[in-house]
Amino acid sequence: MIEVGFIESLETVKENKQGYLLQKQNQFIELPRQDVKGSIVVGDQIRVFVYTNKDGRMTATMNLPEATRKSYGWGTVADVLPKLGAFLHIGLKKDMLVSKDDLPYFEEVWPIRGDKLFVTLTMDRSGRLFAKPASEDVILKQSEKAAADKLDQPFEGYVYRTGKAGTFIWTTEYYRAFLHESEREKEPRLGERVSGRIIKIKEDGTINVSLMPRKLESMDADAEEILIHLTRQGGEIPFSDKSSPEQIKNTFHISKAAFKRAIGRLMKKDLIEQTSKGTIRFKN
Repeated sequence: MIEVGFIESLETVKENKQGYLLQKQNQFIELPRQDVKGSIVVGDQIRVFVYTNKDGRMTATMNLPEATRKSYGWGTVADVLPKLGAFLHIGLKKDMLVSKDDLPYFEEVWPIRGDKLFVTLTMDRSGRLFAKPASEDVILKQSEKAAADKLDQPFEGYVYRTGKAGTFIWTTEYYRAFLHESEREKEPRLGERVSGRIIKIKEDGTINVSLMPRKLESMDADAEEILIHLTRQGGEIPFSDKSSPEQIKNTFHISKAAFKRAIGRLMKKDLIEQTSKGTIRFKN
């Protein structure tokens, strides 16, 4: 029996202007000429993917997607419609819909064009195919265990689940990663490609990651901001390690602890000095 959403091995029984007629037992299906890859002749046994065309008829294509009703694969978001969901390109002429019911509750973390989702295909009662994101169990079964030497190494990956407390990522090395809300500046979108570093490797081989810069890198950025502010204010500013956290936050958008670390770093480099007036200035 020929079934929609699967890759089938069918016999070529007839050629016509539109393409080829394929057969399995007593069932027949059309293979449009534009869906033929390479050269085939009547009598050949060929592998095709079966889907329903815009008229609702079963149609074959020799473009074989990774994602089928019994396998998972990557798809690229082609369009997003708030009332429906996200349309995913999986290598076919027809994009597959990921229902809004399978997307995050908040639309601001829905995928956008170009994002990627790891999906399988499902079929509703009327025979229409839909794409469905992989579950946590599927990701874990297909994941690799991270070795201890991966700690503090960079990573890249795609978000496969979002949440207020944290984000779940599948890395390009097939590690299952958790991103705590404290290790990100904003919540990434479902399907967004992100990069950062590995900050913990757990006993089960899964990892925790961060999208935030290391403290040293952050301190460099804070120090640079202080130098820029000094330059704009003529080389002296009314701040010191005694300044209030509110004043520091309002001016530099950093905590007092980060401010003191940055000041200390600049003083060690002999770039600035604190004066008896409670100010900071460039050192002559």
